[in-house]
Amino acid sequence: MKASYTLSRPVLPVGTSSKVDLLVTFKAEASEASAKRSLNLSLVIDRSGSMAGVPLKHALQASRQLVERMGPEDWLSIVTYDDAVHSVLMPTRVTDKAAIGSVLSQVRAGGCTNLSGGWLKGVEHVSANKASERINRVLLLTDGQANMGITDPKTLVSTAREKSAAGVITTTLGFGANFNEDLLIGMANAGEGHFYYIQTPEDAGGVFGIEMEGLGSIVAQNLEVTLKPAPTVKVASVLNRYRFESRGQEVEVGLGDVYSTEERQLAAELSVDAGAEGGAVTLATLVYRAQTVVDGAIREISGEVPIVATLAAASESAAVSADKNVLAQTNRLRIARVKDQAVELADKGDFTMASQRLRQVIAELSTHLDKASYDIAEEVEQLAHYAQRLESRKYDPVIRKELRDQSYQAGTRSRGDLALRGTAGGSADGLEAVSSAGTGIVLECVREGGKLRIHAASEGYDPSFNVQFPRSVREEGVTYVVDKLEPSGDGTFYRVVGSIKRLVRPGQERAARASDATPAKKSKPTASKVTAGSAADLPTTNSVGTGVIVQCIKEGSKLRARVVSDGYDPDLNIRFPRDIREENVLYVVDEIITTGNGGSYIACGDIRRLVQ
Repeated sequence: MKASYTLSRPVLPVGTSSKVDLLVTFKAEASEASAKRSLNLSLVIDRSGSMAGVPLKHALQASRQLVERMGPEDWLSIVTYDDAVHSVLMPTRVTDKAAIGSVLSQVRAGGCTNLSGGWLKGVEHVSANKASERINRVLLLTDGQANMGITDPKTLVSTAREKSAAGVITTTLGFGANFNEDLLIGMANAGEGHFYYIQTPEDAGGVFGIEMEGLGSIVAQNLEVTLKPAPTVKVASVLNRYRFESRGQEVEVGLGDVYSTEERQLAAELSVDAGAEGGAVTLATLVYRAQTVVDGAIREISGEVPIVATLAAASESAAVSADKNVLAQTNRLRIARVKDQAVELADKGDFTMASQRLRQVIAELSTHLDKASYDIAEEVEQLAHYAQRLESRKYDPVIRKELRDQSYQAGTRSRGDLALRGTAGGSADGLEAVSSAGTGIVLECVREGGKLRIHAASEGYDPSFNVQFPRSVREEGVTYVVDKLEPSGDGTFYRVVGSIKRLVRPGQERAARASDATPAKKSKPTASKVTAGSAADLPTTNSVGTGVIVQCIKEGSKLRARVVSDGYDPDLNIRFPRDIREENVLYVVDEIITTGNGGSYIACGDIRRLVQ
């Protein structure tokens, strides 16, 4: 493993105090990149009622793709959970992929979310075949809140830390808009694994591919770095989200796994009291160690890297340009912190201050960073979009998850395909709608790898180039017309110049408007009136949509209906037609309302039987 470093300012002024950013990069050597360690995985799948339909379908499809990436030397177990926990595949070598696929095809949704029970059973299975030369990991999939078993987030996070110390890593994957991102991020951090936000079910396969690519390319584990600063230097802050501990002047940081396909980076801000004499000076010594497998056995590797800068007169120091790459990386990490701060403020209802923090970062980016970079342009556009949403008090679970995910990925990974993910764009409805492009340039909005991207569709423009475009009017599937496109300074993306209009079919033209027409007033919901004599007589659906899932379970001699969609209390009784109650059947109800005293629910509107 090779360690190298870069300073944001390689030449510092003598006789003054200054701050400098340090970026350390760990990369696999060519010989290490060819090594592959066997896997010992447990796939823990949430099959609660809220996963019914499209989410579970895509989760299972992604799971099959994961199996296809495994080999006969790998171990796999599969656990499903709702109220109860089931080991549908006990730990086995991945030699019969068709049989494993058959097991996955039989998984059906139903019930509540015993997240802790499912996860701990997965840990148990991985522990049964744990070996230091293997990659021992639990992949936990969920779309909801832990509402059965151990539900206290602090307990789950501390338990993940204990299991990691015992050699079993936890990666968490959250589907949709209802899971607890703070819990899953906390478990991933404490469990030394990864966290992924799967915003739409279609993104599941790509995210699983990223995780499996990483697992298949691990060249070192448990990378520990100690920064030992010189007497006149202090480690002002560690900018990443890694686990770290200060010991006097020294700082020890845990970076986790190192991949042949992904650089591992450590960023820190150093405070330097420069001496009066010029010349080369060692600011700090970086000591690292990690474990790797050599000829089937674990071996520790270690090394030291002196961090050296040059001291010179102030005029000479000022003449040397700052390293743009280091600034881009370290400021990306500072932005990640601000996103977390914005979430914290918005959670308390202080939307004004949350927006101001984001606007402040936008101003700093616009002044100091490389405007020719598409990534920076996209960061600025997203920050402006989030600030606008906060100012309008449109702070919803999706926006919160995007901010938390972007902060997490920036602080722990260096993959471009995980950076700035999010498809919660704005709306194109307020734009002027035209049916002809005229002399304008046609653009299309598409979802690519969990991101909303704009590409040119007119001839003469490279359709593979991204287009810098306002996030507030990005809407998947919409076609736009703009006056002009100009290439960026480095010729790698386009910028929009002039007006932006929406391209529609003839007859749908209209002037720009601030918002859609006022929606029709919603009538007061009424209790469901079902004429069907049994569940079999109900109309069926294979999609939940905006409905609410109800399940019937046996309690003694009675069939009890309960709401299993997230956000509802499954222990409350529900007024639900008795003739259609059938044990373990899932129903999709238009709406659920709470009675006046808050002690029970009423099923309202149409009721359909969910077919899986």
